Amino acid sequence: MSANIIDGREFALKLRARVAKQVTELKADHGLMPGLAVVLAGDDPASQVYVRNKNVATREAGMKSEEIRLADDVSQADVLEIVERLNADPSIHGILVQLPLPSQVDEAAIIDAIDPAKDVDGFHVINTGRQAVGLDAMVPCTPTGCIMMLKDRLGDLSGLNAVVVGRSNIVGKPMASLLLGENCTVTIAHSRTKDLPAICRSADILVAAVGRPEMIKGDWVKPGATVIDVGVNRIALDTGKTRLVGDVCFSEAVEVAGAITPVPGGVGPMTIACLLANTVTAACRIAGVPEPEIK
Repeated sequence: MSANIIDGREFALKLRARVAKQVTELKADHGLMPGLAVVLAGDDPASQVYVRNKNVATREAGMKSEEIRLADDVSQADVLEIVERLNADPSIHGILVQLPLPSQVDEAAIIDAIDPAKDVDGFHVINTGRQAVGLDAMVPCTPTGCIMMLKDRLGDLSGLNAVVVGRSNIVGKPMASLLLGENCTVTIAHSRTKDLPAICRSADILVAAVGRPEMIKGDWVKPGATVIDVGVNRIALDTGKTRLVGDVCFSEAVEVAGAITPVPGGVGPMTIACLLANTVTAACRIAGVPEPEIK
């Protein structure tokens, strides 16, 4: 058996095209241009690539894009001042502060300072709380993209056993909440879970978000299960070069699963596409106009 490959790049391109169409309609019907501001502090190479890609995608969707770059020694007070300015700017509907921040800046304080209505990352405690109780909220982009791909692949998720390996606030916990919202039976597993391979083998849907390269082996996967690999890990090769791998041993799991996301080219592209979709949603809610349906 060889799994179907879930092409995140193709899925993301279609979602970005739908978002661009919605932006065009918002401009024509309501004179509304969604705006996204991205704040980057420091010189982390991966963060610089992410921010550059986000800004390109925002402009391609027809939105306003503002990029604010700060030195590695920026003070927390300066970052807070920028966030407050963006909170008050009517042309900005989404604020994203790229993590990680330099060590002298308290990430929790910065996230807490973002207007929850503009928190397109979905990290503010008000948004996480609203999501947890089933109210409208900004939902983190990566779990949103995972749910979209799962529903596209499987249709109705009701009654399926889902295992999420990882309990971070950014992926694991919101992923579990979204799966509960789709009427799955959800298990959150982590480093202290007893007999983790057996727990994983019980899953119709297995989401790996633990941050350990190729930890989940092929014999941990239930035959025919759908595997969503959120991990992005760079490993060294004997040749001296490096390559990206996920949290799942793809070469093994692809022979067992019914469907699987690759790394790269799986979940990653969906994260930026969902950020654009969240910005459109935020703009509509702030302006009091009907939200477009984003399937």
